[in-house]
Amino acid sequence: MGSGQQVAVFGAYGHTGRFVVAELTARGFAPVPSGRNPRTLKELSDAYGLEPRVASVEDAGSLDRALVGTVAVINCAGPFATTTGPVIEAALRTRIPYLDVAAELEANMDTFADYREPARQAGAIIVPAMAFFGGLGDLLATAAMGDWATADEAHIAYALSSWQPTTGTRRSGAVSRQRRGEARLRYRGGQWERLTDGAPTLEWTFPEPLGVREVIGEFTMADVVTVPQHLSIPDVTTYMTTGAVRDIASADTPAPTATDASGRSDQTFFVDAVVRSGRTERRATASGQDIYAVTAPLVVEALERVLTGRIKATGVASAGELFDAPDFLTALAPHITIGLHTHHV
Repeated sequence: MGSGQQVAVFGAYGHTGRFVVAELTARGFAPVPSGRNPRTLKELSDAYGLEPRVASVEDAGSLDRALVGTVAVINCAGPFATTTGPVIEAALRTRIPYLDVAAELEANMDTFADYREPARQAGAIIVPAMAFFGGLGDLLATAAMGDWATADEAHIAYALSSWQPTTGTRRSGAVSRQRRGEARLRYRGGQWERLTDGAPTLEWTFPEPLGVREVIGEFTMADVVTVPQHLSIPDVTTYMTTGAVRDIASADTPAPTATDASGRSDQTFFVDAVVRSGRTERRATASGQDIYAVTAPLVVEALERVLTGRIKATGVASAGELFDAPDFLTALAPHITIGLHTHHV
């Protein structure tokens, strides 16, 4: 457990940041809440008896001061296209590990492209997308791969009972769309493709009791960035149930509403990761409640493993590359229910 170690949480007063602060506290760490809004930061800090540190990405000195005495930093502040670079650079200067919960495709692609070499030279650990989107799917695909060195394709399908996006999700999505323009991204043949047609509507057969559900195919999420970084799979595709896509596309969909003492919403999720090699198919599944809340045990479990040396790489690395995927997934109980299956198709 944390044994009182200080961990900076940048964007601590955001929706996901609050779950991360609570999870760190529960595991014995001493969160150091940080962000640019002094009032909101103080309210959160007072609730936990913590010392806030005001910092902004426009002021490198303020970031350095926010990280003094900490053993790591978790970046929860979107849009990540704006925050990842400055916070990573502060972590490199301070010589502490960096983890974030970014779901933005472009921000994650930038992290791998821009910081792989600086992190390697520094012997640093940088873990992007250590969240529901990006980290969990990568761990599931890695666990499903098992002893395979290569696979022909990977598919990760999401069934969400609803998707009430946070303000941060909406802002991050707007930044991604702005950067992408009219194009959408797809990963085929080991390369990124920019397409201008609409993503297809398909049917995906989830394990029972979900069964066949209508999904948006090629609904490209952060997993399509993280998985190919370390797994030899030329085609990686993600899917999302159509109802959840309608929710997040609508400006009228409200933000998540707490339905229990921990602050979780009543949203449920099922993630179905399938890898195929020839006629053999391997599947790993995960189910649970509230995609934002479950990000907290994901990123804090990753933090504990980084700090205790239970890692398989250094530099910029995704969850499946860095950790023992089956063991990591097992450790997420009771937050997530995991299943592993193999059969011929």
